[in-house]
Amino acid sequence: MMQTDVILPLVGYLLLVFGLSVYAYRRRQKGNFLNEYFIGDRSMGGFVLAMTLTATYISASSFIGGPGAAYKYGLGWVLLAMIQLPAVWLSLGVLGKKFAILARKYNAVTLNDMLYARYKSRLLVWVASLSLLVAFIGAMTVQFIGGARLLETAAGIPYDTGLLIFGISIALYTSVGGFRASVLNDAMQGLVMLLGTIILLAGVIHAAGGLHAAVDTLQNIDPKLVSPQGADDILSAPFMASFWILVCFGVIGLPHTAVRCISYKDSKAVHRAIVIGTIVVGILMFGMHLAGALGRAVLPDLKVPDLVIPTLMVKVLPPFAAGIFLAAPMAAIMSTINAQLLQSSATIVKDLYLGMRPQALKNEKRLARMSSLSTLILGLLLLLAAWRPPEMIIWLNLLAFGGLEAVFLWPLVLGLYWERANAHGALSSMISGAICYAVLATADWHIFSLHPIVPSLLISLAAFGIGNFFGERGETVPAATELNSK
Repeated sequence: MMQTDVILPLVGYLLLVFGLSVYAYRRRQKGNFLNEYFIGDRSMGGFVLAMTLTATYISASSFIGGPGAAYKYGLGWVLLAMIQLPAVWLSLGVLGKKFAILARKYNAVTLNDMLYARYKSRLLVWVASLSLLVAFIGAMTVQFIGGARLLETAAGIPYDTGLLIFGISIALYTSVGGFRASVLNDAMQGLVMLLGTIILLAGVIHAAGGLHAAVDTLQNIDPKLVSPQGADDILSAPFMASFWILVCFGVIGLPHTAVRCISYKDSKAVHRAIVIGTIVVGILMFGMHLAGALGRAVLPDLKVPDLVIPTLMVKVLPPFAAGIFLAAPMAAIMSTINAQLLQSSATIVKDLYLGMRPQALKNEKRLARMSSLSTLILGLLLLLAAWRPPEMIIWLNLLAFGGLEAVFLWPLVLGLYWERANAHGALSSMISGAICYAVLATADWHIFSLHPIVPSLLISLAAFGIGNFFGERGETVPAATELNSK
């Protein structure tokens, strides 16, 4: 049964999202289409950069899948989630300035523009583009599933109907507004996520009879729920180490995160974003995962762990407040999808189409139509992919994350910091990383109990070194200096 009190605040939120998209569309008409649509004319300040990085990083997995895992495995998973705290600092600290300086030098609009400018290999761009599209389809499908499950559980909207509402809304506002709409909505959505997380955590603790009573209840259900190792002793040292590599260190290699590092306006912005972003990630990760873990004291018999947050919203909050809070995980999901949709559209139009037909660059109207249309079509394809979802989405999301990291991490980092890096090394790294990760993840092999991302990154690093030995030396990368203007 649909709950009108819950749905009304959500409708208001979606109208605000569309309003920001229309504003971004009008701004888009004034500048160069490619620069404006895909990177917002490199105009982000510190606060917006922090919020867009955070909102892009915090996805359905963080608001739905992560708390679902904390519900299943206990307080140990909350500690595990906190190892993601340095993610923004690592992304901006390692890539930040140097990436932005080189992007301006090469007039790069996409990540693959950077790779081509650095390695001068069209084959490498094709491998990178196809890898990105395949992994993003998997990652975005997870977000669509998360959004539809939220609407189903919290608002009483049938899964299929919720999927249609959610998917069409995102495809429309992303295709209309482009990157500027994405980051403006991210800034607004980041604030919504912060407020919603604090309100829900307070509601869960109150419903459980206080923090002490909640922990006692978890202890009675299963003593492992309050142990550092977690239920089923899942949190072993190798698992935690490889999880840190997957969700923290490896984030440097995520294309939709990296592209944010070429879109800010000056050095002051990046310094401010590191501080703000780290604080916001800490609050969101701790708050949502703790709510999921303590939620088992309030809802001990959930059959689908991913439903813990939307179910808690309905149970511990008044209906109208639940509707306002529903916007928080919706914001997390929408911000991640629009970043990935834009990156996918940029890959199709800028990297593949214009790579084959550079003369088409002169026709900005056609490029605008193609970009919006490709974003819309991708959104509709994802609707079909999400029609029959799995039980727990966190593993599917981590699978896509790992695939992107195995392909992009070393070509990005070594391309920036190793002058001798060349196309042979980068291609060897991409191909070996992708194959190794696909084989290990598909077969569910955990060498020495490590997540497949660890051996995949080690093998791709070794392949980079070996391939590099047989290739020609690449273009020298200049040292990073202060970035004071566009």
